[in-house]
Amino acid sequence: MLPENHNEFRSDTFTTPIPEMFPAIMNATVGDSVYDEDADTIKLQQKVAALTGHEDGLYCVSGTLSNQIAIRSHLFQPPHSVLCDYRGHIYVHEAGGLATLSQAMVSPVKPRNGLYLTLEDVIDNFIADGDIHAAPTKVVSLENTLHGIVYPIEEIKRISDWCRANNIRIHLDGARIWDASIATGIPLKEYGDLFDSISLCLSKGLGAPIGSVLTGSKSFIQKANHFKKQNGGGIRQCGMLAKMASIAIDENWPKLKIAHELAKEVADYARELGYQFESPVDTGFIFLDQHKNKIDPKIISELGEKYQLKIAGFRISFSFQTSREAVDSLKLLLKEAWDYAQEHPYDATSRFGMYHAKN
Repeated sequence: MLPENHNEFRSDTFTTPIPEMFPAIMNATVGDSVYDEDADTIKLQQKVAALTGHEDGLYCVSGTLSNQIAIRSHLFQPPHSVLCDYRGHIYVHEAGGLATLSQAMVSPVKPRNGLYLTLEDVIDNFIADGDIHAAPTKVVSLENTLHGIVYPIEEIKRISDWCRANNIRIHLDGARIWDASIATGIPLKEYGDLFDSISLCLSKGLGAPIGSVLTGSKSFIQKANHFKKQNGGGIRQCGMLAKMASIAIDENWPKLKIAHELAKEVADYARELGYQFESPVDTGFIFLDQHKNKIDPKIISELGEKYQLKIAGFRISFSFQTSREAVDSLKLLLKEAWDYAQEHPYDATSRFGMYHAKN
């Protein structure tokens, strides 16, 4: 029997718990995690921290919370600013959290190479202390993966070395760092060595129902826990969620390769049709270039209904739960959309938002 989300191409957040998770929750601990007394939550935090090589971890209800309290914990008082990619989740998709929680200005940077920030991008947009007209850069936040792109670890190391030499904190939005590790074979610890903090999502490709773990030093996590509580993030009997998340790491992390292979298969097919891409297909995402392909996003959405696929325009996401039937139907959809566009080319006048799918 196919899982309910087998035809889901909008986001890897639509993964669902696997059967092995449900019996496990019957044996989960039921301590109060706000008092740091739940054994399964503590085990999960320690497990993820050990994977990254960091001293401690903090389970949070979402990646938005773990990212935002991480940035806040690195900062002291305004004026200050955060430097990140202009597409970064912390800047674009976290409800203005940097402005409200951290009272931080943002320096959103467009990579000159069109893919990822380089050290030169960081240096050119860095704001030093001493200019009373500006908010000095106190945190550099990178994201790996971003738009499905695997960030080259050599470039991360260059940026990390420079940040540490200049007393700038460096954070990683590692919501999909699991994918980067699978795609490259690089252990999480090698990434962890280059960052002061990492946010690792458990509910995207890994398939846990809820959660993200923030890792860093013990003193940093202690401070972050204060902001977690302040922002309503405390969970009392958290053991059941932690148990499911731990199983997601053990059982589903290796399965991310399935999503990567499906994405590459469909990308190869789309490329043969003539499609052009916004970014390389390194992991489980395809980003089609809306402007160059001249396809009306509404056509994609309408064809999704025809082929019984859940799809949101030009961002196509795969998971380990994506079915062969859905992949074959997706290819038919892409062929029909391409053929239609050759007769009815569409000039895009606005960005098609990822959260505005019709179905």
